[in-house]
Amino acid sequence: MHRCPLRKPDRRERDAAVLRTPITLTAAALAAVLALSACGSVQLGAAAVTSDQRISSANLAAEVSNLNQAYQAHKAKIQLQFAASQMPQEVLSWLLRFRVREQMAQRYGITVGQAQVQDALASISAQAAQSGVTVTDLAVANGVPPDQINELGRYVAIQNAILDRLDGGKLPRATPALETLSTRFDTSQCVAARSLGIHVNPQYGALDYRAIAVVAVPNKLSALPGVPAPSPTGTAAPQLTPHC
Repeated sequence: MHRCPLRKPDRRERDAAVLRTPITLTAAALAAVLALSACGSVQLGAAAVTSDQRISSANLAAEVSNLNQAYQAHKAKIQLQFAASQMPQEVLSWLLRFRVREQMAQRYGITVGQAQVQDALASISAQAAQSGVTVTDLAVANGVPPDQINELGRYVAIQNAILDRLDGGKLPRATPALETLSTRFDTSQCVAARSLGIHVNPQYGALDYRAIAVVAVPNKLSALPGVPAPSPTGTAAPQLTPHC
């Protein structure tokens, strides 16, 4: 979770921080989300498995189609924050993030109503409007299919409720206290994510714990013996194992 300003962000800023796009003033997706390794078996026909629930390849394909249709219809004003060829990985990442966030809510005993979801979406929409775009444009730019926007609202609303629980409803101003809050939130996410026992179909890649992002992994069969695979330029190596 990246929340290190010395001033207290308002609710609108907190909500908008879950998306990364140059069409808003907020730059990075929430850095406090976790991901799980692609080790273990994956059920036939599944893009990923969480506990005993599947994200089927067919469901993923339908969501990718939904995202692509929205992008093609409005690409004159939408700049994707990823290569178009990476749509399946981006969509799968969000589907897994939503499940991890729901698991966090369950572990904290938090119930989020539709009114809170709408409040979160209204905050994101207001932030998007400042740059002349809609919440749908902003979601699509960041890989969220339009039919998952309500889930995005739940994701943000749960985040807000958990942060309010952890900081007593008042975000600390001092950097050390903010770092402590960030660590507590990150650890909570890690525990929730690990408890889901997520497995990703290697066809799509592996999950990076740092961002709950499905990422490409080196093909070990084609690697030269004794020569480590290079990390992507300007990026840290993915966190493929739990840190909690």
